[in-house]
Amino acid sequence: MTLPDLPNLVPASVEIPTLRCFDLPRATHPPRILLLYGSLRARSYSRLLTLEAERLLRHFGAETRVFDPYGLPLPDGEDERHPKVQELRELCQWSDGQVWTSPERHGAMSGVMKSQIDWIPLALGAIRPTQGRVLAVMQVSGGSQSFNAVNQMRILGRWMRMLTIPNQSSVAKAYQEFDEAGRMKPSPYYDRLVDVMEELVKFTLLTRDLSPYLTDRYSERKETTVALEERVNLKAAT
Repeated sequence: MTLPDLPNLVPASVEIPTLRCFDLPRATHPPRILLLYGSLRARSYSRLLTLEAERLLRHFGAETRVFDPYGLPLPDGEDERHPKVQELRELCQWSDGQVWTSPERHGAMSGVMKSQIDWIPLALGAIRPTQGRVLAVMQVSGGSQSFNAVNQMRILGRWMRMLTIPNQSSVAKAYQEFDEAGRMKPSPYYDRLVDVMEELVKFTLLTRDLSPYLTDRYSERKETTVALEERVNLKAAT
């Protein structure tokens, strides 16, 4: 069977989008949020911003895990069975959503941040540890406000098939925004952080159960259909 107006389509692989996804069962556990940060410094402002975000997420009812990148090897040439790699991958599978926070260095995200992302594969067997997860991106800068790192992380989030929320946080002159105890001072930057974490929890609650529907793709259904037809035809021929 073919569609006269759309001869290139495989009809068996086509689905008309509907709101049936809202009839799916809904999870009742708190949103599970994994937080990654991109610095190993003793006083890391990306880590301090991450911990401030974690406090807000817990207030909003989320369950959180913060991954410590210390000891994580570079992604090339190291065995993926390394304990830190396994810890990171297990946390990714556990999560419903994630927060990525990086300092901006030389106009880009840090190598520490990129290494963590590079260790997360697009697929682990039949499991995709990032597809459909909700993502919030944040950065800290030593100078004036910039968005280079968050823009890069948005590109990576798309590549990892994540749902990146519209809002984001970029904290300029981060050394001025935290007190000696490492807590963030009241400011418009803090207010924006609250906005981002609130939005992350909302998007996670709305989409986590709908992820299989939202990320279901015609091209992948077509590939499966074609493989099935070839297998059936092979059996019929024998």
